[in-house]
Amino acid sequence: MPRPDLTFFTELDSEALSTLFEDKTILEKLLTLEASLSLGILDLSEQRAEVVKRLNAAGIPVIGWLLLPEEDGYWFNIDNYEKAAARYISFKAWTRKHNLQWAGVGLDIEMNINDLRQVMARHQADRFVATLFQRYLNKNRVTRARRVYQALVNVIRSDGYPVESYHLPIIEEERRGRSTVLQRTLGLVDVQADREVLMLYSSFLRPDGAAVLWSYAPNADSIGVGNTGGGVDVEGVIDLEPLSWEEFSRDLRLCVMRNKPVHIFCLEGCVAQGFLSKLEDFDWDKPVPIPERVNKVKMLRTGGAALLWLLERPWVILLTLATFIGLGFLFKRSQKD
Repeated sequence: MPRPDLTFFTELDSEALSTLFEDKTILEKLLTLEASLSLGILDLSEQRAEVVKRLNAAGIPVIGWLLLPEEDGYWFNIDNYEKAAARYISFKAWTRKHNLQWAGVGLDIEMNINDLRQVMARHQADRFVATLFQRYLNKNRVTRARRVYQALVNVIRSDGYPVESYHLPIIEEERRGRSTVLQRTLGLVDVQADREVLMLYSSFLRPDGAAVLWSYAPNADSIGVGNTGGGVDVEGVIDLEPLSWEEFSRDLRLCVMRNKPVHIFCLEGCVAQGFLSKLEDFDWDKPVPIPERVNKVKMLRTGGAALLWLLERPWVILLTLATFIGLGFLFKRSQKD
């Protein structure tokens, strides 16, 4: 079986990024693997531009993974669409100034990083629940954000770049439930792009990570595998154990069994753990068993979609309760008669 199309994410600041690519063997390994690089655009600096030029000169396809300052949410979300659009305009100007070449543009649609930190901080979690309820009541935010992001996708395409979207897998339950609840509350946006990558990072989902990957893989245009070690600092998330080689190789083979391209998070983690060298002669054909507890994941997904369907239509819940109350009243009345 041929090696799948590989794309590595990297999310380093400019100084660390320059240091990483001082090792010329990394470029050589990426070329050997015929891999692309989704490069987090944390800044629009000369230093980052120089790295992109080196990648362009080496013939490595580079995707511009657009990000924002942390105070603006870092990832794109339902509330920062204006800043997201402005970021792309600045990215284009930076691209022209330095004559950079891109194989595509990536839009990372996740929670506001500051919301995520609030969720992970237990002493702030109660306060965030009240915020979620307020957001749940506001449906208008979803329509507005979707419209702006879809317009942004169209602009990027008109500039000649294919668009990748990076989504949390729970967006699939939102779609199955014909719901906007997760978008309203967590800040996700259901953006349609040329290639959708579901971030199926099994290191965050132990012990069911492999089962979750297997379950969601058919819905993805490309499967996000990880975390091999790295990423933005979020307490309670970044400090989880990265994938071991056994876990990483299992996940890659599951992707091959699903006949899907692979986005690996992240390059710096693979370099630190020696995975990049191991991939050069990796046996992609070696079979692995279908993960256990797939049925459990399937049941949870079905239940989640059903719950989102109901939460999108609270009148169904109220009508059901009213029906049961009415039936109970009639039953008691009939007993008296």
